[in-house]
Amino acid sequence: MFTISKPKTFHWTYHSRAKMAFYRLSEARVKRVLHFPKRTEEGVAPKTWAVMQPPFVKTTAGKPAWSQEIWVMYQDIGSKRKIISAWRYPGVSKPRSETTKNFLEQEYANYVISEDRKKEERKKFRTKMTKSKWFRKP
Repeated sequence: MFTISKPKTFHWTYHSRAKMAFYRLSEARVKRVLHFPKRTEEGVAPKTWAVMQPPFVKTTAGKPAWSQEIWVMYQDIGSKRKIISAWRYPGVSKPRSETTKNFLEQEYANYVISEDRKKEERKKFRTKMTKSKWFRKP
């Protein structure tokens, strides 16, 4: 028997809202790209996806009126779909090659490691400050 799953609720990040305003994209347009993508790729960040849709506007000659692609990066977290970013790409993008993908994943991994180190240093500093006699709670 076929069962219909509950639709995912959208969570818009501040970054995605700012990019949508900058590129003049509406929520409906972004949702349309999510529901009917032409191409789907893994995102640069882990556990993210990037979907693309070319414009559907046609001129009398059969060519698109403007040659920009609309990209949306999202992440599924439980029953929520977190929209991370949305942008227009001028022209037609090529599918990502494996070497580029591996390079981007490596760069992101290095970034995550450096952020983890910063968090550990902040945590050590906080514990040091709370143990200090000057910053104890009365």
